[in-house]
Amino acid sequence: MPGIVLVGAQWGDEGKGKATDLLGSQVDYVVKFNGGNNAGHTVVIGGQTYALHLLPSGILTPGVTPVIGNGVVVDLEVLFQEISALERRGVDTSRLIVSSNAHLIPSYNRTLDKVTERFLGKRQIGTTGRGIGPAYADKMQRVGLRIQDLFDVSILRQKVEAALMQKNHLLVKVYNRRAISADDIVDELEAYADRIRPMVADTALVLNEALDRGATVLFEGGQATMLDVDHGTYPFVTSSNATAGGACTGSGVGPGRIDRVIAVIKAYATRVGAGPFVTELHDAAGERLREIGHEYGTTTGRPRRCGWYDAPVARYAARINGVTDFVLTKLDVLTGWDKLPVCVAYDVNGSIHHELPTSQSDIHHARPVYEYLPGWDQDISGSRSFGDLPPNAREYVTAIEELSGARISVIGVGAGRDAVIQRHALI
Repeated sequence: MPGIVLVGAQWGDEGKGKATDLLGSQVDYVVKFNGGNNAGHTVVIGGQTYALHLLPSGILTPGVTPVIGNGVVVDLEVLFQEISALERRGVDTSRLIVSSNAHLIPSYNRTLDKVTERFLGKRQIGTTGRGIGPAYADKMQRVGLRIQDLFDVSILRQKVEAALMQKNHLLVKVYNRRAISADDIVDELEAYADRIRPMVADTALVLNEALDRGATVLFEGGQATMLDVDHGTYPFVTSSNATAGGACTGSGVGPGRIDRVIAVIKAYATRVGAGPFVTELHDAAGERLREIGHEYGTTTGRPRRCGWYDAPVARYAARINGVTDFVLTKLDVLTGWDKLPVCVAYDVNGSIHHELPTSQSDIHHARPVYEYLPGWDQDISGSRSFGDLPPNAREYVTAIEELSGARISVIGVGAGRDAVIQRHALI
């Protein structure tokens, strides 16, 4: 199975980095196909914790070629800070390749992101302020900058000037900010040209030739299904396609080359930023999940909103992505609860919905319909087979599997890379 897509099934922070790392020794390429440095993967190896933001998590696995695809937006300052930080810890980053068609995040997009979000007041989206949305907006408006533009300073200058013609009017006349100098932006970006040049390639060609050779390619999605710009809880979403279909457009590999879709799903649910979250807990139970699960953003440090497992969301993710396998993470966090609520449907003004309502307004007003499963007290962090789990933990897994639309093939029972139970092979 040479082409494998890995995505998040909820609102991100499900533990995709761990799942990618679990697969890492069995794959040849790991491709980041969407997003930018607005999300993070946390990977624990040998007691060492690595927080990755822009780099594919395959960068940590010897022999794997990490790829930043054309669907990614790249902040060059962040990219090289992250590379330098890994190299100081002895990680070899020389295998990294970057698509010439990937778009850049110039500093003016970070500025616009922050001032626009503040301008929205109570209607804020919850953006990270890292310029991701404005960079994707530039891409769609055809005033974006691409990696390849760094190598022709004349073209780079023309594109920067064209972009700033509009943006400076906005900054000065609407937001009461100073105009930005095109010279400063060109100098800022050109300074990275020589350093990134050896990494740049036609990554679509590289990946298709790799698949032709029978190599195994893992396409790693940033954010998650419910944050997808088309399929998520719009407008409280990211600015790219974080679902399995985005793997094709964001890498230049056709859908016929995808053999398996793995979705990572947490044993409960979390969300960062604004937007509807039907099972959200505003009480001591939510705080308990947050503290036991260390639910703070890898990139932002923001406390995550916590809630119970949402089966309609899981079924939706299975459908939208064509999920073949779920990786269930953080089952250990649920140890010690007398009973565990699982959301099986939504109540919208007295009408029961077993699938996600088509109206965002209905989702906003939905209340969870819970079924309750018995909890367990035993420490499961040392479990390495399904039979090692306490009976109630096994019952929880099988119950949510039946509700979620795809088999649960891997179960995470701790933070370490080896703290997993493998029920079915992923490759």
